[in-house]
Amino acid sequence: MADSSNAPKHSADYVGSAQGGVSDYDELSVPSLDSIPSPVDPPAQEVSYAAAEQPVAAPASAPATDTRRVRRQVETPGVLRVDGPSSGAVMPSNRVSRRTAEATRRAAKQVGRYDSRVREHHSIPIVAFVLVALLIFGGAAFFSRRLFVPEDSGTTIQPGLEVNITIPEGAGGSEIAQILLDNGVITDSAEFFREVKSQEAEMTLKSGSYSFITGANTREVVKQLVSGPNSTLDVVTIPEGYTVRQIADVYADKLGIDAEEFMARATASNYMNDYPFLSNAANDSLEGFLFPKTYDFGGKDKSIDAIIRTMLSQYQAEMAQFDFDACIAKVNEMYGVELDEYQIVTLASIIEKEATDDEGERANVASVFYNRLASWMPLQSDATVGYVLDHDVTAEDLELDSEYNTYLNYGLTPTPICNPGYESLKAALEPADTDYYYFYLYEGDYSLHVFSETYEEHLEAISKAESAANGE
Repeated sequence: MADSSNAPKHSADYVGSAQGGVSDYDELSVPSLDSIPSPVDPPAQEVSYAAAEQPVAAPASAPATDTRRVRRQVETPGVLRVDGPSSGAVMPSNRVSRRTAEATRRAAKQVGRYDSRVREHHSIPIVAFVLVALLIFGGAAFFSRRLFVPEDSGTTIQPGLEVNITIPEGAGGSEIAQILLDNGVITDSAEFFREVKSQEAEMTLKSGSYSFITGANTREVVKQLVSGPNSTLDVVTIPEGYTVRQIADVYADKLGIDAEEFMARATASNYMNDYPFLSNAANDSLEGFLFPKTYDFGGKDKSIDAIIRTMLSQYQAEMAQFDFDACIAKVNEMYGVELDEYQIVTLASIIEKEATDDEGERANVASVFYNRLASWMPLQSDATVGYVLDHDVTAEDLELDSEYNTYLNYGLTPTPICNPGYESLKAALEPADTDYYYFYLYEGDYSLHVFSETYEEHLEAISKAESAANGE
């Protein structure tokens, strides 16, 4: 709708609205348009209706009579100017002819319609722009609140209780604050955000599992989130030398996954495309490649596939620390034995099961096996037989007909017998340079570690062990 304050100044609504002037001017009448004579034969008294915006001056030869030239002034609607020799006064007009009034009203309406159309034409894009802007800013305000301002928890939690929480990987400040609120760790999200800003910790809050006390000091909470996880809730330790089966059982116990499903998923063919080092894996087994380590799955994907990929990636990272080709060349130079990566992992798994925690001892155990491989002697490792039987090996077990029985078969086992750690992999790639062919390692009520070059020396070491066992 058009604004009345912007109505054209020559609108018919203004006719006769002016106040003041000469009182007898009310009797002045304006002749109709039909009575105006032709300009070629001007009468003694002429009345004209000026349509121009500027008033037309009276002719210089106008006689000094009472004849008055009346014009309509555009700038001052509803006012008639009387030009004459004795009067320049502007007087209000309360009376105009019917035709003049109708013409004036038609002109006003036409201009009003044009003016309204102009305003409407310009107002449409303006209104649209305003609406779009309101939607954008309103939506931004709404979503920024949803993203950065959590809703305070209405749950009342007793302060002083220990709670374990998990901050998901990739969680933003709002999600973290909401988790803390829901678990009663903090009570005021605004205070939490102020503290985060104060510590400039916006980009350093870490995901993972945390142990907090409800109603904790907000400053200390933020410090802990910057420091990192302090809870063992989703922390899983895989010992060196565990088999795939044992690893599945650990994850089932700690993370609640299905052990049988883990075993079904843990095949080389499932991951060979992403991990090329599995291309030579025998029996489609991942044995040897699930790297033993302490893993923190707090706030991370704990699916079976994600767990397996995490361990395979860790193996890949550990092996990348070695110059594999240089190590193989050195072993070949010392022992005349050349192994590929899969065979190295297999040998490392046997070392892992035979050696103790002594780092130097692993390198000596590796040298014994390399000397035997070079001399085409059976490895004679009890651990390889134990892999098949899954119990402590007895003398009778050494007669077991199995390709994993290294008393009866030469060379390495078909697959690794466990998942070796870094030190055993290092020993297989960097063995000691010795002439040892035998070792006797015992840890129990006494400790005896003996490496021998000859069989006689080995028998003597066994005799010492028996004497020690008998208290002699």
